[in-house]
Order: sequence, then C-alpha cells, then structure tokens
Amino acid sequence: MRLPPSPSTAHNHPLLQLLRRCGDLPSLRQVHALLITTGLALHTFPLSRLLSAASRLSAAYSLSILDRITNPTVFLFNILISSATPHHPPELALSHYLRILASGRGLPAPLLFPNSFTYPSLFKLCRTYRLLDHGHAIHAHALKFLDPPFDHFVQSSLLCFYAITGRIDIVRILFDQIEDPDLACWNSVIDAYTRCDFVNKYIGITDTVGGNSAELSSEALSLFVKMLTCGVRPNEMTAVAVIIACANSGALYQGKWIHRYILKNGLKMNVFVATALIDMYSKCGCLDLAYQLFDKMPHRDILSYNAMIGGFAIHGHGHRALELFDKMKHEGLMPDNTTFVVTLCACSHVGLVEEGRRVFRSIKEDSGIDPKMEHYGCLVDLLGRSGQLEEALETVQSMPMKPNAVLWRSLLGAARVQVNLEIGEVALKNLLQLEPEISGNYVLLSNMYAASSRWDDASKVRQSMKDHGIDKVPGMSLVEIDGTIHEFLTGDRAHPNSMEIYYKLEEINGLLQEHGHRARTRTVMFDIEEEEKEDALSYHSERLAIAFALITMEPGIPIRITKNLRVCEDCHAITKLISVIYEREIIVRDRIRFHDFKGGACSCSDHW
Repeated sequence: MRLPPSPSTAHNHPLLQLLRRCGDLPSLRQVHALLITTGLALHTFPLSRLLSAASRLSAAYSLSILDRITNPTVFLFNILISSATPHHPPELALSHYLRILASGRGLPAPLLFPNSFTYPSLFKLCRTYRLLDHGHAIHAHALKFLDPPFDHFVQSSLLCFYAITGRIDIVRILFDQIEDPDLACWNSVIDAYTRCDFVNKYIGITDTVGGNSAELSSEALSLFVKMLTCGVRPNEMTAVAVIIACANSGALYQGKWIHRYILKNGLKMNVFVATALIDMYSKCGCLDLAYQLFDKMPHRDILSYNAMIGGFAIHGHGHRALELFDKMKHEGLMPDNTTFVVTLCACSHVGLVEEGRRVFRSIKEDSGIDPKMEHYGCLVDLLGRSGQLEEALETVQSMPMKPNAVLWRSLLGAARVQVNLEIGEVALKNLLQLEPEISGNYVLLSNMYAASSRWDDASKVRQSMKDHGIDKVPGMSLVEIDGTIHEFLTGDRAHPNSMEIYYKLEEINGLLQEHGHRARTRTVMFDIEEEEKEDALSYHSERLAIAFALITMEPGIPIRITKNLRVCEDCHAITKLISVIYEREIIVRDRIRFHDFKGGACSCSDHW
C-alpha cells in the first residue's frame, strides 16, 4: 500500500507543475486522477491548486470537486472566490461566499466564518464589475466578522473599491486610517481624486461631498508630493493618475513638473504614460508638445492615436485629425469606438459635414460594427452645428435605439445657435422626460427665448426651474499663475486681489468701447435695461480670470484659462479684441473645445 506524500513533499510535487500547465478540461481530469491515486488530494495545498485550476477552466468541475470534500475549509472557499473572479460571472464568486455564510447553520458541516483573506477578493470583484450595492453590503459584513481596524490587505482592497464610487469623502477617511499605506493605496487614493475631478469637470457637478474641481485636482497633486516625502517611490500607474489630474484641471505647470520627474527618476515612458502626457498637453493647450511626444513614440497603439486625434479635435484641427485617422488605418490598427467618436468630433468642430458622414458610414462598412449611441450623438452634433437641424432631428428619430439625453441636449444646443425654437422645444420636451433636474437644459431654452425677445416664455422657463428646485450651474474659470491655480466664479469678489481685478475690468471695458465693441446682450436671460445686461456680461468668470492674469503675469506669456461652461458669444468677441489690445495670446478651454485667441482671431473660426 502506497502511503500519501508528506506535507513538505506535497508542496513541491511534480504533479503540481503539470497542474499549472493544464490548458483544457480533459488534461485537468487526468492530473486530478493522478492526484487521487498518489494521495496528494488528501493535502490542503495540492487540493487548493486543483480547485484554482478547475475554477479557471470549468465552474461546474470546480463545484463537483468541492462537493466531494467532506469538510471544506474557509481557505478552500477563499481559493475558489479569488480564482473565479477574473474568469467567470460575479455570481459564481458570490455564491461561494454565501456558502461560507450558510455553513454549519442547520447543516452537518462545521461552522465557517469569512476571514481577512476572503474580503480582498470580494472587494476586487465588486470594483471590477461595479457592483456598488454588493460592495456596500460586503463592507458591512467585514465590519461584522472582522476586528477593526482591518489588516492592510482588507484596507487596501476596500479603499480601491470606494475609489470607483465617487465618494471621495469615504475614500479619504479609509486612506487616513491606514498607518503605513503602500504604493497601491497611494495610487488608489490619487486615482480616486482624479476620477472625481473628471466627473465634476465634464458632468457639471461643482459642489460634491468631496469638493469642487480645482480642490480635487489640487489635492491629488498634494497627495503625490506627500507620497514622495513619505519615501514611497511612484510607479508608472502613479504617474498616469497624476498626469490625468493635471489634464482635468489644465494645470500645465504641474504637468510639466511631473513630466520632468518621470525623465529624471527613470520611470518607464511606456505607452500609457506617453498617452497620458499627450492627453495632458493637448488639454492644457500645448498641442505642439503633444504631437512631438506622439511623433517620437517608438510604438503607438490605438490609445495613443485616440489621444492625439482627440487633441486635434478639441483644438479645431479637423483635417489633421482626419489625416491621422487614415494613417492609423494604413498602419493596420483597427479603429475602436473612441476613435470614431474623437474623429467625428473633429469634423463637428470645423463643420466638415461630408467628411463626417464618410467616417460615420465607415463604422459599419470598414469595421463591421453597428454605430453606437455615442456615434449617433456625434453625427447629430455635426449636423446641428452645421445648420442642418431637420436632418439632425430625423437622425435622432430614426435611430435603431432610443435616443438618450446627450443626443437631445446636442440637438437643443444646435437649435439655440440656429435660433430654431420649434426644434428646440421638441428637444427640451424629450430632455425633461430624461433629465428633469439638469439646469443646463432649461438655460439653453431660456437663452433661445431671450434671444428672440420672448421674455414671458423665458420667465416661464426660469419659474419652472424654481418650481423644481433647480439652480443654474455657476460659471467657473481656472487660471494657472506660476504653478498656482486660481478659481473665479461669475461676479466673484472672494479673491484676495478682487479690488485690483475689478479696477482692471473697468480699464478693459473702457478700451473695448474705444475699439468699437458693443455688448452682445441678446442671450442675457432677463428682460432688463441694456446697460444692466452689459454689466451682467462684464463679470463672467473668464473675464475675471483674464483681468487677474493681465495684472500678475509678465507680458508676452500666453494666458491659459479652463472654463466649466461653454464660452458665451459676447465673451468670445471681447477675448478676440483683448488679444489685440494687450498683444497677448489667450487660450480658453471651455467644456466643448479650445479657443486660441491671437491677433484678434480665434482658432475656432467662430464655429463653436
């Protein structure tokens, strides 16, 4: 009779090498049979390796193995949970967890409890599949079954889970409870601030549980500096998160500093870091630097092409974006959903209607995939901006899927530009069914009524906003001076240099009048005297930022401003004049695109 191997021998048995190499179920069954005949299946470690391999290849086979084990331990369940997460639907791992909770409760099996090795895999599962409600429930279970404070692995995995939820307040509390955070924890908390900053910037949230956009971005950068002072060496993942934070807030000074840090400290300039830098320089108004990086990349993938095409798009270089789109296909790279989106946006920003139609047709013809909602949204935006509102409306109504709020808002925005009240009202009616709480929808229609001097209708829209408890999102502009980001709200007097700023505004307004500027007040929402309308326009957030920059910055240095809303018609006109009067290049990034004002002209050619 052959005796089973000893535990020390079981850990290094040649059969375990075969087990790791199993690529299909028949070969796994053969190794399983050998494990049984040699007695290795009686030892926990070989059994755990078998369960791990079985879970990877066949959920049913792994369950059949588990059912043959008389008294499975929590260790074996933990192996099944961690092995199932990347290979099978989340329900499988969750079912293993439920079996732990049900063990011994009215059953002959021994009573089991989840431990510190159970929860990291479960939080990873909830993070991967964005199972927010499950994650919150499992957090409660961890509090019940484990003794706080949790060990380092549970804390780290819990932090990573909450990093995807947008609850930056919880993320920070959890992070501050970790005594000696490792690199993964630092990366997670920095990435969490970056994600929240992105949401705030592009969805229009300006006051969340975590703070506003400028504060979030600034805190992400501060955390990075604090991480360095704690002696934790960043990796490429850290660099990407910090670069994205700089891109979201337009913090060029900090972005350049991070770039220098990467080069000086030997971090790998891999495709992810290079792509993040391309995106950052594009979004900070340095398109030439972005293209230099792109051009020097030894290997470019679809993500780097998307970043560069997107950079050309937001800067209004539609033809260059199309050239890069064609070059990418010529090099054998297949466009993905994002490629088509950024290329269509490039066409939209400069009115390349026929080229945009060609790109839209190529989604199906060249790639063999059906256009998705975002592609239709870009086509509607392209047609609407180009004045073809009827075709845009027909496209929305004939789509194979139900149009979402983005499409209707795009159509409403185009109707406002073209002052087409009929289509604008159709768009708003559908929008209010989908997003009754979004202030921008009401503001767009109110502006249309104001532009047509239909003050009663504009007043009704404003009253409807009040009835629903909806406040207009305030205009906000950021300007970076010597590495410090200054924030201004419309009519803001909170800045320490407020008195000097308003004196400068008076000077600017006087010079604008001397150069023949007449305020474009047709979109001011209130039926007030013309002089009051001009005053309302004079204190828009980007004007305060420009005035402050003219006071504090050396002559000749470009002024870079990031704005959370679309630039209004009058601010666009006066910024062109200011670029002549003060001989300054002014680069404004609004929520749609870049405007590069120089010598009395704008890079958008007044098509925005």
